Amino acid sequence: MKAGTMPELLIELLSEEIPARLQQPAAAELKRLVIDGLNEDRLDFVSAEAYSTPRRLVLVIDGLPEKQPDAVEERKGPRIGAPQNAIDGFLKSVGLTSLDQCEVREIKGNEFYFAVLDIKGLDASSVLANIVVSAISTLKWPKSMRWADTIFSWVRPLYNVLSIFNGEALRVDYGLGHKNAELTNLTPDRSITLRFGADTYGHRFLAAEKIAVTDFADYKAKLEKAYVILDAAERRSIIEKDAAKLAQKAGLTVRDDPALLDEVAGLVEWPVVLIGDIDPQFMELPAEVLTTSMRSHQKYFALEQADGTLASKFAFVANMVTDDGGAEIVAGNQRVLRARLADAQHFWDQDRKKTLQSRVPELSNVIFHAKLGSVGDKIDRMTALAVEIATLIPGADKDRVRSAARLAKADLVTGMVGEFPDLQGTMGRYYALAEGEAADVAAAIAEHYSPAGPADMCPSSPTSIAVALADKIDTLVGFWAIDEKPTGSKDPYALRRAALGVIRIVLENRLRLPLRETFAAAGDLLKVGDGAIYDDLMAFIADRLKVHLRGEGISHDHIAAVFALAGEDDLVRLLERVRALAAFLDSEDGANLLTAYRRAANIVRAEQKKDGEVYAGAAYDANLTPGEANGIEAALWTTLEDVEKRAGSSLEEEQFAEAMSSLAQLRQPLDTFFDDVTVNVDDPDLRRNRLRLLAHIQQVMDNVADFSEIEG
Repeated sequence: MKAGTMPELLIELLSEEIPARLQQPAAAELKRLVIDGLNEDRLDFVSAEAYSTPRRLVLVIDGLPEKQPDAVEERKGPRIGAPQNAIDGFLKSVGLTSLDQCEVREIKGNEFYFAVLDIKGLDASSVLANIVVSAISTLKWPKSMRWADTIFSWVRPLYNVLSIFNGEALRVDYGLGHKNAELTNLTPDRSITLRFGADTYGHRFLAAEKIAVTDFADYKAKLEKAYVILDAAERRSIIEKDAAKLAQKAGLTVRDDPALLDEVAGLVEWPVVLIGDIDPQFMELPAEVLTTSMRSHQKYFALEQADGTLASKFAFVANMVTDDGGAEIVAGNQRVLRARLADAQHFWDQDRKKTLQSRVPELSNVIFHAKLGSVGDKIDRMTALAVEIATLIPGADKDRVRSAARLAKADLVTGMVGEFPDLQGTMGRYYALAEGEAADVAAAIAEHYSPAGPADMCPSSPTSIAVALADKIDTLVGFWAIDEKPTGSKDPYALRRAALGVIRIVLENRLRLPLRETFAAAGDLLKVGDGAIYDDLMAFIADRLKVHLRGEGISHDHIAAVFALAGEDDLVRLLERVRALAAFLDSEDGANLLTAYRRAANIVRAEQKKDGEVYAGAAYDANLTPGEANGIEAALWTTLEDVEKRAGSSLEEEQFAEAMSSLAQLRQPLDTFFDDVTVNVDDPDLRRNRLRLLAHIQQVMDNVADFSEIEG
């Protein structure tokens, strides 16, 4: 340790190749487990950083003390007068010999013995050894394995632990356990004891010799000399920059693919980017087939020409440095890709020998869900529903919508989609165009799965809109009908995504779709008997809409206030109403009127409960009020009648901002009423009449939005 610095703990778990998707989560979990152990054992630290490569999880913790701090621990013992065996057991557990060494304290009228123990801090190295062993044992993986004859399980065989504290190796003796206790003399390669020490190993092929290290700086520098880049972000950056350079030399660019870049950074410890050629005979295949084959099977990067079309070259990342500059590696990868693309070419040629229409009957053999029938059954429902939805979409042609819906999932039984499921829809479009189908029908086959995520484009052509909505709405209503709704974080059928897809398609295309009525139409096709599921489904849509609009800063309670209106299921109209409500409540008049509304609602609710009478909907007598209050009350009633008329007219014309503006006229007369008029007077008729007035104010405002749903 350098003078003036605090000790550092360095841990490296070296194993066989860890799947790329598991590396960083596992490194983060190792960090959490060790930090939890440090906190539990009273060891403070300054910083902690985790790293991962395909073969190692690494954690470095800086600023640790050399020794645990001393501590005082109090332990409650038995009550005074307890049996002697209880007292003896307590004294033994705390390491004391006499009750004279204990204190007596009163708790709720009873006296108990307490042991106050001075705990001397241990050397940090001995404590850390236990923490490291515990973390290794506790670290969980989605799927683990055992190897040799051990009972210890991990994601891959784990064969070396670098564990250095304050410049020295931690002393750890950790047996992995053995399935056969009689086997004691094992060969080194089948040893049941995991090696802990101050040594590690570099790149598997380029620098396999043992490396002695002293601290993290020394470790990182020596690893780099041994062809290992420790930081995944650094490996990612190297791949990205080197690929861009090589592509630029060839007059090309690398197609953007962040997910693949992250994955490949987890497959290599020493990234070397190379470029290979695609055999010209395969360039006639659809670009998506080429890129999917390269990406899914080989983890290759697609390269593009200046016009955005796919180039006949690909980039890939080797984990090796060779004397020939990678020529042999390139040749080998080209051979592998040629075989992969030959398979794709075969599927392409064979699939086009049958029409999509001829494949539709085969969908009856594909189960969609055990309780919802086959994909063929779903296609029948989709087709009927899409044609019905088409009547609400300007420019939609029923015949084309019907054709697109019938063919939408026919490519699921093609060889290409069987090999590359990600190409469903995409291949259907290619096959439909090859068969002479109309362009919008072919496009709808590809687009009916969209949007698959927040970054995905929404369908915008009438045919695509109808088929995409029919697919998603049939799925939602179907799973609601069999009570397979999302629960908590679990959503195995991607129903939240389907609901967000419906919302986006409707809103982005400003489609005036009566959603509940459309759900009911889908339910009829599914022979749904319980109409209550549509209310529940509308509530689900409301929740998804809250998520969707969160980015706009629209409050969830504003959406709830509009969704609560009876019969409001037009998302375009609803959103306009929500935005008008948000603007109104953001104004001074809106905020004050909301306060007055709550006051009126609270009074009416309390008095209705006390009286056992409902005042909402009962007729108000404008001539009943006597004396001074008559003018104030009359002014409020006159304004209320005018507001009700004007707001109603604005709502009919869908001028929601004007309807909200009309409500603002109530603020001044309502404030005056509450300041100068007593509602709960002794005269029962007058009291009842004023409660009816307040109830009618609620009713008029609730015609615009349910203000009782507004929070704050």
